[in-house]
Amino acid sequence: MNETEQLLEQVADRVRNSARGHGRSLPAPLGAGEIPRAEGILGFTLPPLLAALYTRVGDGGFGPEQGILSLREAVTTYEARRESGWRWPEGVLPIADFGCAMYACVDCRSETAQVLLFDPNPGEPDLAWSIDSPSLAGWLRGWLDGTAWFCEESGLGEEYDLEPAPWAEFRSRI
Repeated sequence: MNETEQLLEQVADRVRNSARGHGRSLPAPLGAGEIPRAEGILGFTLPPLLAALYTRVGDGGFGPEQGILSLREAVTTYEARRESGWRWPEGVLPIADFGCAMYACVDCRSETAQVLLFDPNPGEPDLAWSIDSPSLAGWLRGWLDGTAWFCEESGLGEEYDLEPAPWAEFRSRI
């Protein structure tokens, strides 16, 4: 079993245990045809790990904060952000709503599927984008082990100096 397979299994186990512990069910995984359909709407392909989360674990509802957006919500949010007053970079898909207009987003053009944090609250487009994690795999591992900044339930994220670095590619991608 390779690292990606192990990570997917760890995420699936946590999702199953969490759902069981809270007495709720999560959305079922998507059918194989849903990913190409969404990619056709978006105009870019999803990173393999993100596509596998949707087709093997579930269509959102798990993960940090309020959980990963369903694929439909992610596509709709991407389209809405591209049409809003903010200049939204091409190929950057919102995957989790952190509240207060903040989103965790996957850079679908990045080889590692880096995760970006969009926080418009400073009011400046150049200050709104930072690198949350160099990879989607790392971002998921931070959630699983409680070391990510957004892991309030464990308190471990507070032990790390996790000031995100500005995303330098912002200007070249709008």
